[in-house]
Amino acid sequence: MANEEITKHGVLVADHSPHMAALVGVMLRSLGRKDIREAYDASRTLTELNRRAFDVLIINDALDSMDGVALTRKLRASLDCQNRHIPIIMMSAAPDAKRIADARDAGVTEFLRKPFAASHLQTRLTSIENNPRGFIEAGQYKGPDRRRRVIDVGDERRERDTESKAG
Repeated sequence: MANEEITKHGVLVADHSPHMAALVGVMLRSLGRKDIREAYDASRTLTELNRRAFDVLIINDALDSMDGVALTRKLRASLDCQNRHIPIIMMSAAPDAKRIADARDAGVTEFLRKPFAASHLQTRLTSIENNPRGFIEAGQYKGPDRRRRVIDVGDERRERDTESKAG
């Protein structure tokens, strides 16, 4: 790959359908992304993730040989992979609430229901860029902090709680 262009906004698209991967690639290019790689199965996805750094992984839930949730768990647990902390956007055609929760619990950062428009993809990418979440390793969970917002309870509340316990 002598002409390979590697930029700071590299995206890996993993989908078992080359047509869907290409469609997502077209959407990404329309949003200004230039460095886009495609993988069509779990093995190739893991090879690409171990080959070079990416900024985002966009993965289909239904990859061949290993589904997206299992691949996410494997990536998050892989201590020697440079993309272990990468934000992951999972795509799925018909997810139910349990599947979305499983994806979140595996370490998926954002979720997209198919079909989606480029604007939906842009919303997820903007969210990842503007609201980065720390990486958590606690017990069985390894992935982005699942809390989407931090609520400041303030010093006044803490003082009231301390006073009520003392009095």
